[in-house]
Amino acid sequence: VKMTERKQHPRKLFDWERNFVEAPQTEAPLPTSKVARDHIPNAYSYTSLSHSGVVKAREKKPSLDVSQWSDLKCEWAQPKGLYPEGFPYFVRGRDSVREYLTKLFQTRITMYDGAMGTMIQKHKLEEEDFRGERFKDYHMLIKGNNDLLSITKPDIIGGIYEKYLVEGGSQLIGTNTFSSTTIAQADYDMQSLIYELNYDSARLAREVCDKVTAQDPTKPRFVVGAIGPTNRTASISPDVNDPTARNCTFDELVEAYYEQCVGLVDGGADILIVETIFDTLNAKAAVFAVNEYLEHANVDIPLIISGTLVDQSGRTLSGQTGEAFYASIRHAKPICVGLNCALGASAMAPFLKRLADCAECFVHVYSNAGLPNAMGGYDDTPQDMARENLMFAENGWVNMIGGCCGSTPPHIAAIQEAIKDCKPRPLPTRKAPRMWLSGLEDFVVESAHNNVGLPFVNVGERCNIAGSRKFKRLVMEGKFAEAMDIAKDQVENGAHIVDVNVDDGMLDGMNAMQKFIKMAVTEPDVSKVPFMIDSSKFEIVEAGLKWCQGKPIVNSISLKVGEEKFKEHALCLRKHGAAVVVMAFDEQGQAASREDKVRICKRSYDILVSEPIYYPPEDIVFDPNILTIGTGIEEHNNYGVDFIAAVREIKQVCPWAKISGGVSNLSFGFRGVNIIRESIHAVFLHHACLDSGMDMGIVNAKEMLALSEVPKHLRGVCIDAVMNTRPDATERLLTATEAEKEAAEARKRGGGDVAVAKTTTWRDMPIEERITHSLVKGISEFVDKDTEELRAEIAARGGRPLEVIEGPLMAGMNVVGDLFGSGKMFLPQVIKSARVMKKAVAYLLPYMEAEKRENLIAQGIDPDSQQQDDDSQYAGKFLIATVKGDVHDIGKNIVAVVLGCNNYKVYDIGVMCECDKILEKAKEYKVDAIGLSGLITPSLDEMVFVAKEMSKKGLQVPLLIGGATTSKMHTAVKIAPQYASDEHPVIHVLDASRAVTVVSSLLNADDKPDYVADIADEYAELRDEYYASLEDRKFLTLEQAQAKRCELNWSKVPPAPKTALGAHTITYELSDVVPLIDWNPFFQTWELRGRYPNRGYPKIFNDETVGAEAKRLFDDAQKNDETNC
Repeated sequence: VKMTERKQHPRKLFDWERNFVEAPQTEAPLPTSKVARDHIPNAYSYTSLSHSGVVKAREKKPSLDVSQWSDLKCEWAQPKGLYPEGFPYFVRGRDSVREYLTKLFQTRITMYDGAMGTMIQKHKLEEEDFRGERFKDYHMLIKGNNDLLSITKPDIIGGIYEKYLVEGGSQLIGTNTFSSTTIAQADYDMQSLIYELNYDSARLAREVCDKVTAQDPTKPRFVVGAIGPTNRTASISPDVNDPTARNCTFDELVEAYYEQCVGLVDGGADILIVETIFDTLNAKAAVFAVNEYLEHANVDIPLIISGTLVDQSGRTLSGQTGEAFYASIRHAKPICVGLNCALGASAMAPFLKRLADCAECFVHVYSNAGLPNAMGGYDDTPQDMARENLMFAENGWVNMIGGCCGSTPPHIAAIQEAIKDCKPRPLPTRKAPRMWLSGLEDFVVESAHNNVGLPFVNVGERCNIAGSRKFKRLVMEGKFAEAMDIAKDQVENGAHIVDVNVDDGMLDGMNAMQKFIKMAVTEPDVSKVPFMIDSSKFEIVEAGLKWCQGKPIVNSISLKVGEEKFKEHALCLRKHGAAVVVMAFDEQGQAASREDKVRICKRSYDILVSEPIYYPPEDIVFDPNILTIGTGIEEHNNYGVDFIAAVREIKQVCPWAKISGGVSNLSFGFRGVNIIRESIHAVFLHHACLDSGMDMGIVNAKEMLALSEVPKHLRGVCIDAVMNTRPDATERLLTATEAEKEAAEARKRGGGDVAVAKTTTWRDMPIEERITHSLVKGISEFVDKDTEELRAEIAARGGRPLEVIEGPLMAGMNVVGDLFGSGKMFLPQVIKSARVMKKAVAYLLPYMEAEKRENLIAQGIDPDSQQQDDDSQYAGKFLIATVKGDVHDIGKNIVAVVLGCNNYKVYDIGVMCECDKILEKAKEYKVDAIGLSGLITPSLDEMVFVAKEMSKKGLQVPLLIGGATTSKMHTAVKIAPQYASDEHPVIHVLDASRAVTVVSSLLNADDKPDYVADIADEYAELRDEYYASLEDRKFLTLEQAQAKRCELNWSKVPPAPKTALGAHTITYELSDVVPLIDWNPFFQTWELRGRYPNRGYPKIFNDETVGAEAKRLFDDAQKNDETNC
C-alpha cells in the first residue's frame, strides 16, 4: 500500500461543546461531598465519630499518665461571637475554612512556614534529648526521629511554630509530622505512638496559632496537618531480580495515612497537606485515605498537595513530569497544588511555571534555600531567597509561598517583605471539561490525532490475551519481560494508550494483572503513556489500579450487575481518579440495536453524573459494542451503520462523554487477510470518527490505514459493506477477500524471501557499538544474540568472556551515567539499562563458570569440591547501608539494583544501621567495598564516624559515599582523611548510574592504582581549595600548639648504617641511569597532569588534553640526554 501524506482532520463538535462559554472561576474545583459543595463549616467536633477506622486509630491513644496533656480533647470549636463576622476574621465552627482560604488566596500571597528540620538542628540535640525522661531506657537509638520531639521536647517544637508565626509572619503552619506514619516510624519501632505523635504535634500548633491569632484577630493562623511521603515507594522495585517486587502496598499506605489523619484532625488541624511527593502512587494512596476519612467524618477539610521534582529533568523520582503528576492527583480536588523541596527557587522556576499554567486550583511553592553545599548545609541568605522567590510572585504564578530545607523564620519574613505588593495568581478561566490522562507524561484525549490523521485515540490491543496469541503464550509461561516488549512495540507504533487484559480461565488473573502493571510502570518506554486496565472481573481491575501511579482508564463496568453494584463500582473508581469505560450492557444483556445502545448509555450516564457519584462526565467512555459485519446473516449487515448512528446520538445526549470500541470486532469474519481487515477499519473509523465523533478505540496501531490509503480496488467494496449500501455487499467483500488471499499465496509460491524493510538502522553498526547501543537504549531484544557474537569473536582470538563486560557493556553504562548526570535520562531509564546489562551478564555467566572450572582443573583442583556458597562468579561483593539516624532508602535501593544488574553480589543491610553492624557484616560477608547512604544532614557526621572506626579496626576495603546530602567536597574534606589510602580510598558517588563505573574501577587490579591516585589528587586539591576559602580560621594558643607536638621516644636506638659515615663517590654512565628515571615528577614540574585512565608515564601520552605536549617535552628531554651522554 502506497502511503500518502496523512492529513489531520478536525474533530466533530456538538452543540453542547460549541455553546460552552468560558467563565472566570471564583473558587478552586470542589470535592464531591455535600459539605464541600455547600461550604458547610466544619463543626470541629470529633469526639462522637464512630467509624471503625477512626475507632481503630484511637486505640493507640496514650493514657493521661504518660501524655503531656491533662486531657485528650477532640473539640476545637470556638464561641461564635469570639471575633467579628466576615473576612478577615475567622472563628472555628462558625466559618468555612474553604471559603476563608479562597478569599485569602485571592486577596494576597499567603505565607506558609519554613523548614522544621533546619530549626531543630539549631538546637544541637543529642540522643538523651530525643529520649527525654519517658524514653530514657528505650531499646534502640532514636536520635534523628524529629517527630518524636513533639512528645519529648514540646517546648522546642512549640517555640519553632511560634517563631514562624510571629517572626516569619506565616499565616499557615505545618505540623511536625512528616514521618508520623506507621511505615516511617517502624524504623524506630514506634508504630504504637502514631496517634500521639500526630495529635500532640497538631495540638501544639493549634495552641500556638490561637495564642498568636488572639494578638491580631485580623490575621487568623491555621494549622496544616503535614502528611509526608513515607520512606517507601510504591512504584520502584527494591529487588534487582524482580521488577515487580515492592516494599509496601497501596492498602498499607492507605491504612497508615488514614491513621495519621485521625490524629491530626483530633489534634485540631484546619487543613491537610500531602507533601514532598516523589512517587505519585504514594500521593494517590494518601489522597485516597484523606478522602475516606473526610467521608467517614462528614466534614470539609481543604486538602493541599505538594510534589517534588528531584532534578533538572523536571520529573519526580518515579519519572513523572509535573503536568503528569497534576493530572494524576487532580481528582482529589485540592484547594492548592504546588512544588517543594529538592531544588532551590531559581531551579524550580520553569517547572513551577508549567504547573501554574495547567493547574485549575490555587498554586504554591516552598523551595529550599538553594541547593545543599559541599558540607550539607544551605547557603542562601534570607535576602537571596527573597530575591529568587520574588520572581514567582511578580510573574503571578503563586497564591502561597513558604520555605523548605535550609529556610528559617528570617527567610520567610524576608520573602514576605519582598512580595508584599505583588498580586496573587488569579484562578484560571473555567474551560471546557477534558479527559486528562497520564502515564509518566500527561495526555489530553481531546487534543490527540492518531498516526493516520484522525482525531482519534489509538488504544493498543496487543497486550490483551484475547487480542494476541503471542502475548497470551508469554503471560501463560510467565515471561512477563518478553511480554513487555509487545507493549513497547505498540507505543512505538502509535498507541496513545496501552490496554492490558489478562483474563483467562487457566490464569490467576489477579496475580497476572498486578505483576504486569508493576513491571510496566518500571518500563519508561511503556509507562510514558496511560494504561487501560481491562478486565471483566472488578477485583482484578481494582488490583491493577492500586499499582498505577498515573491516571488510567478502567475497562469496564456496566449495568449488567444491577444498578446498586454498578454505583458501588463507579464510586470506587472515582475515588481512585480513573476514567471509566461503560459497556452498553444492562440487566437484560448486550445492546445490539441503535435504540438499545443509546438507551443503556443514557441511563448509565444519568446515574454516573448525579448524586452521590458525581462522576466527571469527561471521564466517562461508552463502548456501545462494535459487532461483526459480513457474517452472511442479514441482520448483521447494519451493525456498522447502527454503531455509527448510535455514537452520534449518545454524544448528543451525554455531553462531554467519550465513545470507544473494539475495532477489530467489526472484521472478525475476515481473519487472516490483514489488508481486508484494515481496509474495513479505515472506512469504519473515517465515518465513525469524523461524522459521528467516536473518540477512541482498541486497535492495532501499526497496521492502521487512512481511508485514502485503502487500495482503490478495495475501497468501494469496503464502503458498501460497512455502510450497508447494497444487498450483495457481503458477497462482494467475500470475493475480494478470496482474491487477496490467493494473491498472497501466489506471492509466496513465487519463491525467495519477502524483503523486509529495515526498522533499526543501528543494527548495521559494528558489534561492540550495537551492544553499547542496546544498553543505553534499554533494548533487550538482541542482547543474547549480540553478546554471543562478540563473545565468539573474542574467544577466537584467545580472549575471555569477561572482555565483553569490561568493553562495550561498561562503555554503555558510562554513557548512561553521563546522560543521567546531565538530566537527559531519568531514573526509570537507568534501571531499564541496568536490567539489559543483567541479561547480557546472565548470558555470559555459564562461559565464565566454564572458564573457572578449566582454570581449577589446570591447577590440579577438583572444581566439584568447591563450596556450595562459592560466590566467585560475581564481579565483586558490595555492602550497602543507610547510616544510623537515617531511615531513607530509596537511593540506596536503586544503587543495589544497578550494581546487582552488573553482576555484583550486593548485601543491603537496611536503614538505621549502626557502625558496629556495618563493620561486622562487612567482615562476615568478606566484601570488596562498602557503600554508605544518607539523605539528612546528620548522616554526614555519622559517615565520618564510620570512616574513623573502619580505620581503627583495620579494614582494608574501599568506602563509597552517596546520598542527597553528600557531596564530593564533604567527602574529600571530612570523610576521606579519616580512612582513605591507596589501598582503600574513600570516594563520593554522585548517583546510582555512576556506581558501576566506580566499583568496577576499584576492583580492577590494572585500573585501580591510577584511578585511586587520580581521586586522591583531586580530593587533595578540593581540600586545599576548601581550606583556602575559609574566612574564619581558628588559631590555637601557643600552649595548645606545643601540646600537639610530636613526642620522640629517645629510649629507642636507631639501627646503624651499613656503610661508613661521610661522603662517597658513585660513578655510573648517564645512559645506564636514563631507563631508571621516574618521569612523573618531570611532568609535574611542567604542570602536565593526565586524567584517569591516562595518569602517569607513559599513559599520559594518551591524554586528550596534555598528551601531545607531554610527548613533545619527553622527546626533547630524550634528545638532551643523548647529547649529554
